[in-house]
Amino acid sequence: MTMAESIPAIDLLQAMRDVGVTDVVAVPDTHQRSLITLLDQDDGIRFIQAATEDEAVALAAGLIVGGRKPIVQIQHAGLYACVNHLRGIAGDGRFPMVFMIGLLGRDPYRAPSEHAGSMVALAEPLLDTLKVPRFLLDGPSDVGMVAEAFAQAEAREGPTALLIGVNTA
Repeated sequence: MTMAESIPAIDLLQAMRDVGVTDVVAVPDTHQRSLITLLDQDDGIRFIQAATEDEAVALAAGLIVGGRKPIVQIQHAGLYACVNHLRGIAGDGRFPMVFMIGLLGRDPYRAPSEHAGSMVALAEPLLDTLKVPRFLLDGPSDVGMVAEAFAQAEAREGPTALLIGVNTA
């Protein structure tokens, strides 16, 4: 495996603009701090800070019902905290919801699955168990997966996940 590289936050922001994201509903992830900083300054995409991951999922569902196109931004520990809402609201409710999940604490020289004893290693298997398609963004060349995640979410009428491999730049 090659080393995972930081993705410039401006590239992720542009990818979100390109697919028409209107809102980022987040339980702020320090792994994606540089992206959050840009979102705070951006007039085109509304940044909504949620208190919990469950609240973020429910807010995103409401935004979708209202005709908006949100993304849910959390860290991998938050993925475990919102499993019931991910399954019950996004999955069973057939909401085309994209999750941007930071793998905080991941060693960039190792695949996420190689993190024995770490919750980083469980993110991908959990998403697989829930039948949530996932995309690992391990460098700038992976930014195109943002569009693919949204396309799949819409086609399947259900959640997809973007795993941010290392801190955004």
